[in-house]
Amino acid sequence: MLYLLLLNLFIAFLGIGLVIPVLPSIMNDLSISGTVVGYLTAAFALTQLIVSPFAGRAVDRFGRKIMIVLSLILFGLSEFLFGLGKTVEVLFFSRVLGGMSAAFNMPAVTAFIVDITNLDQRPKALGYMSAAINTGFIVGPGIGGFLANFGISVPFFAAGILGGIAALLSQLLLKEPDRTVETGQTTETSFKNSIKKMFMPKFFNAFLVILISSLALAAFESFFSLFADHKFAFTPNDIAIAVTGGALIGAISQVLIFDRLMKWLGEIKLVQISFIFSAVLVMAVTVVQSYWLVMLVMFTVFIGFDLIRPAVTHYLTRVAGNEQGFVAGINSFFTSLANVLGPIVGGILFDIDIHYPFYFSTVVIIAGLVIGSMWKEPAGKKFTNPL
Repeated sequence: MLYLLLLNLFIAFLGIGLVIPVLPSIMNDLSISGTVVGYLTAAFALTQLIVSPFAGRAVDRFGRKIMIVLSLILFGLSEFLFGLGKTVEVLFFSRVLGGMSAAFNMPAVTAFIVDITNLDQRPKALGYMSAAINTGFIVGPGIGGFLANFGISVPFFAAGILGGIAALLSQLLLKEPDRTVETGQTTETSFKNSIKKMFMPKFFNAFLVILISSLALAAFESFFSLFADHKFAFTPNDIAIAVTGGALIGAISQVLIFDRLMKWLGEIKLVQISFIFSAVLVMAVTVVQSYWLVMLVMFTVFIGFDLIRPAVTHYLTRVAGNEQGFVAGINSFFTSLANVLGPIVGGILFDIDIHYPFYFSTVVIIAGLVIGSMWKEPAGKKFTNPL
């Protein structure tokens, strides 16, 4: 079942990755500014932001499987609609459907993985989960850049078909996992109570780290393709190579070293080191000049980001107890909030100067490092090195 769950994540993020190399072409064809591109990207995240807290509760109440299947159906519809869209309004509606899909998908898959693994297995499983996400970005831009040669809409139709296939396979092959409800606890938590829990010390610092790292990544990632097009005249194939190479290295790092680093350093220390690594490389994007130096930076810049999310996710699943759906939903909520703000701010800054979104991202990462340095283990939940 784990491999089918990973396949679902791969397909969902494949669809997101498809748009990266063709975004400059869409921007030119529709004569839209960087600010509008930012709003278009933010529409996806804003929907995810609004739906995520409710999706997390729905995952706990109605089950993991049904929410996964629903998310994949919405994903397929979104991709088909994006491929058919000829106006900005249609593209916005497509991104709204995509945001709903993501809001249901991530909490459901995360909670499912937690249900079928123990504490010893979970770091590796979460590393695989993040690797599946990044592999979607690996294949997505590559396929998007290649299929765009046959028409800008072709990559999205292919993703829509894959989403439909994944929904069918999930319905037929996934079995709802067993869940043990702890005495005195309930998974049906009111929205008001969820907000109170979100600000609990054992959760809040981790959620802030998710917000900061996702904000920095969104501001950086949303505008790299436009930056490379404007500054270096990169083609869709060049952009696909850069993003694919970075995602590939990130995925390899998650599969081969995340489990070992997490067990050696613990989640908090690993997050702090990853913030430093990310700040240096994001800033380097604005400094390098040659084609191959840009490629080198892009091949390594995602490593830090790709280690932060599974580390924080592992921490949250460790302290969440029986509220895995709630934690996954709020995790998705903070990610979505960042993905709303990042593209909007980045788009406005991009129209002023194409370097500014990356300066902004660097400053945000440094702020994340400061917050990470104040993040402490909750009493009674100290990380134990199993090595």
